[in-house]
Amino acid sequence: MTVSEKLEEVNTAISKVLCGGQSYQMGSRRLTRADLGILREMRRELQAEAAAETDSPLLGSTYVGFFDGR
Repeated sequence: MTVSEKLEEVNTAISKVLCGGQSYQMGSRRLTRADLGILREMRRELQAEAAAETDSPLLGSTYVGFFDGR
């Protein structure tokens, strides 16, 4: 699973918590979704990871050369 796919999943999970609540019960069954604070932290980490994967505007087209024996 790529970083962007993980980020999409986390955003979907955050939306479900915000729209449907943290937990609910139907009869004898109970569903508790992931903690919103943890999901938001995961989103921050994934966004940072995705940003690190893209080219940096400062060093985007930088090449390193090593010349030995001059």
